[in-house]
Amino acid sequence: MSVARGMLLGMAQTQPAPVTLVVGEEELLVERAVHAAVAAVKAADPDAEVHDLVGGKVEVGELTRLASPSLFGDRSVVVIRSAQDLAKEVIGEVVAYAAHPSEETVLVLAHPGGVKGKALVDGAKKAGAHVVTIAKVTKPGERLEFIRGEFKRAGRSISADAAQALLDAVGSDLRSLAAACSQLMFDTQEKAIGLAAVERYYRGRAEVTGFTVADSAVEGRLGEALEQVRWALGSGVAPVLLVSALAGGLRSLAKVQGAPRNLRGGQLAAQLGMPPWKVDRVRRQLNGWGPEGLSRAIQAVAHADEQVKGGGADAGYALEHAIQVIVASRTGR
Repeated sequence: MSVARGMLLGMAQTQPAPVTLVVGEEELLVERAVHAAVAAVKAADPDAEVHDLVGGKVEVGELTRLASPSLFGDRSVVVIRSAQDLAKEVIGEVVAYAAHPSEETVLVLAHPGGVKGKALVDGAKKAGAHVVTIAKVTKPGERLEFIRGEFKRAGRSISADAAQALLDAVGSDLRSLAAACSQLMFDTQEKAIGLAAVERYYRGRAEVTGFTVADSAVEGRLGEALEQVRWALGSGVAPVLLVSALAGGLRSLAKVQGAPRNLRGGQLAAQLGMPPWKVDRVRRQLNGWGPEGLSRAIQAVAHADEQVKGGGADAGYALEHAIQVIVASRTGR
């Protein structure tokens, strides 16, 4: 079963399951699956209260307290993200609850898979939880299917050559692809998006895109990066796409930096989900980067992302500050 179709089938519940377990490490798709489960409850009862918890901070007895019947019979949803970080005692409590869930409370668990917290996954499955499995998106064909799915969800479509052009321009990161699809649909009126629309958006406005800005920043060319980001903003490129490109560039650095040393060529490219040419380019860009600097740069871009999405008054300033931190975070600068 394909990734996109599996997601649709896993999320298409008319009635919310008492317990839903979302398993997978593809963060964007996991977030959407969790949101779909919560939305199903809110659709049935708009007044349902949502409790959004993080695994490592859930205390013993907290789930029991939140799931206790209300005097007024109100429904609620308890979401536990990063469930692999739950304490052993809390896992036991969650598994016991999953076997006998409350009629008034829906429990949604998000787990990345893997060995850590496996007792929770096994116990929830055995207890009869509804399981949504999110496969890792690794192949170009799966990313193209993801792009087509983004347009289909909005009642639009995109041609095969346009989808390929968008993938080539944006890269493999799903968040970046989703942001690009959303921005393209916002900026175009055609129901069916063709190659000309993609080229007009990414090449017609300006030679500078978020990805040239990102390349300049991670390679330490501060002056060029600042000039390019101002030019891009002045040309109408959305700030969210520029931040997304910066984040994508840094994530690529982190992926290549952390890749197994024994892999080379096509094996490494397949492992990382990148085309070989991009792996070679990122390897060159890694010159001057260390783990601590990369961590600081990623944090700066995360802050800029919050700023351009409404947390700050000046998106341009937020982007310029993030670029300055990125360049300064390279080793020896």
